Amino acid sequence: MTEEGVEEMRTKAREYAKKKGYVLNVNDKQLSVVLRGLARNLERFGAAYCPCRLRSGDPEKDKIIICPCIYHEEEIEEQGMCHCRLFFKKKSE
Repeated sequence: MTEEGVEEMRTKAREYAKKKGYVLNVNDKQLSVVLRGLARNLERFGAAYCPCRLRSGDPEKDKIIICPCIYHEEEIEEQGMCHCRLFFKKKSE
């Protein structure tokens, strides 16, 4: 996995968060772990599977855990963040 791949994931995640009104994890260490996992999965398996969820190995079934996974919106709404701690709800000012 390359640093370029990690930075590409960071850019995609930042753009998505901005579009949806979320923010990325402000803890750089946690954020880096998730971005590295996404980049590694993209390189190994051809898709940015959520590194915090188990793949079944069936690409059709695993589509639902490609980041952003189908669970993230509900998790952010209920818990203020997604399971991976990549996306967070913006704090109300």
